[in-house]
Amino acid sequence: MGDKDVMMNLKTRLNMEVGYQSLVTSRQREGLHDDNYPPSDHNLMVHVVPEHNKTRWNHVEDLDSFFTRIYYYHQKHGFVCIVLQDFFELLQFIFVVIFGTFLLQCVDYPVLFKDKLPKSPTYNSTTGKISLDDALKPAGECIANIEFHMWVVLLVALLFWLTRLAFVVYNIVYNWEIRAFYRTALGIQDNELDNLTWYDVQKKLRDVQRDQQMCIHKPDLTELDIYHRILRFKNYMVAMVNKSLLPINFEIPTVGEVVFLTHGMKFNLEMLLFWGPWAPFENSWHLREDYKKVAKRKELAQALSKRILWVGLANLILSPVIFLWQILYSFFNYAEVVKREPGTLGMRKWSLYGRLYLRHFNELEHEINARLVRAYRPAAKYMGIFTTPLLTIIAQNVMFMTGAVFAALSVLTVYDEDVLTVEHMLLLLTVLGVITAGCRTFIPDEHLVWCPERLLTAVVAHIHYFPDQWKGKAHTSRTRDQFALLFQYKAVYLLEELISPFVTPLILIFNLRKKALDIVDFYRNFTVEVVGVGDVCSFAQMDVRKHGNPSWQASVYDMDGSDMPTKNSYIQAENGKTELSLVHFTHTNPEWQPPTDSGAYITNLKERAVRDANLPTLEEENPLFASLNSISSLGDEYSNVVASYLLNPNAMNVEQSMFAGQQQSQQVESQTFRNATSSFPNQQRNSLMQGSFRGVLSRHEGPLQHTPRGIAAALNQSGMSHLPSYNNTFSFANSFAQYPNPTMGIAHHRVTNNEFSTVEANAVDMSIDALYMHELHHLERIRRRSSRSTMNPEVFSHTSTNPPVSTNLPSRALFQSQPQLHSGPAGQQSERSSGNNTEKTPLLFKPS
Repeated sequence: MGDKDVMMNLKTRLNMEVGYQSLVTSRQREGLHDDNYPPSDHNLMVHVVPEHNKTRWNHVEDLDSFFTRIYYYHQKHGFVCIVLQDFFELLQFIFVVIFGTFLLQCVDYPVLFKDKLPKSPTYNSTTGKISLDDALKPAGECIANIEFHMWVVLLVALLFWLTRLAFVVYNIVYNWEIRAFYRTALGIQDNELDNLTWYDVQKKLRDVQRDQQMCIHKPDLTELDIYHRILRFKNYMVAMVNKSLLPINFEIPTVGEVVFLTHGMKFNLEMLLFWGPWAPFENSWHLREDYKKVAKRKELAQALSKRILWVGLANLILSPVIFLWQILYSFFNYAEVVKREPGTLGMRKWSLYGRLYLRHFNELEHEINARLVRAYRPAAKYMGIFTTPLLTIIAQNVMFMTGAVFAALSVLTVYDEDVLTVEHMLLLLTVLGVITAGCRTFIPDEHLVWCPERLLTAVVAHIHYFPDQWKGKAHTSRTRDQFALLFQYKAVYLLEELISPFVTPLILIFNLRKKALDIVDFYRNFTVEVVGVGDVCSFAQMDVRKHGNPSWQASVYDMDGSDMPTKNSYIQAENGKTELSLVHFTHTNPEWQPPTDSGAYITNLKERAVRDANLPTLEEENPLFASLNSISSLGDEYSNVVASYLLNPNAMNVEQSMFAGQQQSQQVESQTFRNATSSFPNQQRNSLMQGSFRGVLSRHEGPLQHTPRGIAAALNQSGMSHLPSYNNTFSFANSFAQYPNPTMGIAHHRVTNNEFSTVEANAVDMSIDALYMHELHHLERIRRRSSRSTMNPEVFSHTSTNPPVSTNLPSRALFQSQPQLHSGPAGQQSERSSGNNTEKTPLLFKPS
């Protein structure tokens, strides 16, 4: 036992004994002794109640809810903002219900439209003007006219509002406790939340764990433990989408592939699979034991199928009420926006399916939001380059005609304002304006020319995921249609939400029930118990040995495709999800110490990048140079950061130069970059190095003080001493040196203290790593195809280029004997087989 363990045991014993103190009188504290007291009383041990503020968070039972509320308390800007938001949501619901009922039952529309004269005594027949009171029914008549079905709707709305009110009151009490935790334990006031990143709060949270032992199962919590607690159910959802387990993809004739995942559908899935009263989870951190037993799989599948049926029928019964609410809420929410900006519905947004498909394991909400916000602009430009000539011609002519009518009516209105009093004139002007704005979205800008591959690469640099068949196919309509499933029109999103009350029950009853056995097997096969955390999705452990994909790892270790060990595809994460999630987590949590296998993978990835940097090969044959060159498509801000790694004059070792004349070219490139900042005073150069922060720091990814990590760190530490300079070929480093822009983002050629601060720096590092990993994966796919074509050309000629689609039924049958993962008493993973045949995943490399 080391000194650290001895100190930890001593600290634990002191914490256990802190409640007992010696009874000491005031005379004894002053050094006086009274002989009237018996000697035994001088050392009497009594139990002293400790100070409440110091121990009130010792042994928190439900750490999942506790950590989740701590996270959202930080992201939602504190107690007052949370309570105010909840209050206005309650008020908004009441307003929608009351105002909707008022419009349906209390307005005399024939009088309002002058189809009949009002009976009100206040009506002035001389002027003929109808006042607002004339068009409203009396309160008694209004209530008497409410029909039975409307009373049912109002009753359901009242029950829902009362339930929501109870949750709001409960949340206020709980958030008051979180507020006290922030102020007392973390030492953070509400007005300081926006000035702290989640990384800073998490560090303080780990310090509190060491002092107060919120979790009694282990003395210290890692960053991954906290993420597991907050994202336990979200990681399961991401894994299910990654393995195509949920029935949300459909092939519709004449329409093609469609993905249907709305807020209502997502709510029902989460209720059935995670937090509902009969969900597979016994509580927020423990899966029911029956789901871990192979013998119970069919029985559990039948029970789950029956629950899905009942929930689907309940949704079907309530669908008219939900549909009415969707119509009212959508109308009140979008009507004014569409009137003010008619092109709003023609804009795009990331779909719910896209957010799950593109999400890493162990990625918090603000982290994925930051990635998708950065990817929005290049994604919108990419989708904008696809125009249909037929629609363009139609839109141009329709816009001409509607614009002409709109212009004529506008001129007449300016000439005589009485034109507006003509019946339906305002409606006509509004409709013409909306049609004109809608047609404009289908007409491309003839002065803009975009490169599809360049734009899609810029998108991938932020979203990090894309199917293999998109490589080199960015210009095709098939790639565009598949990307549209992730990046949909707002009009499509609104339409899906409106029809969701009727479609969701059908999917639950006829599609999800068929997946009941697959879901039960998924829970059993991919649940691992972690000490101090509970049951988590094994994919969220980011174990590249078990769940990694050989085609995403072989090139990292310079292994030939024929030397790669075979692995059951059922246990592999698709699209490099395990590898990319691991790299992303190390970027957002640089102090986290990965397991041996994962650490070896990251180390070998860096070493491979350094070797590629020193290879005298053409750019298109070098995955590092191809990925770095792609960064230039993201703009000057990103290019300057990469240039700071490449153009490092102090790291250039001329004596190791492999090319004649390289010394002179490197000196010229470095001097060019130095001259870009030489005219700036020291204070201004320092401010440029610090960067400029956008928005509140609570949305920032990772630590505020950035240290190069991943491939960027390896290149910076190695100094890129062998950057080649080619004749008649594109020199990547020279392209950055020619047009430095130090006023944007990072403007330093030398990281003297290995630490600089910028909001974009973390994004640049991860973008480089993601693009480089995709290039390695593409290189491995080419090598594997070449190997297969050499061994069997006839078979290879009929091989599809599409990525393999996971088939659940054969995979489930094959994996019924797979081991269940559990955590041993020392926190190390062990494998316990549920059958006689146990397939163990071979390790692709030796741990470093």
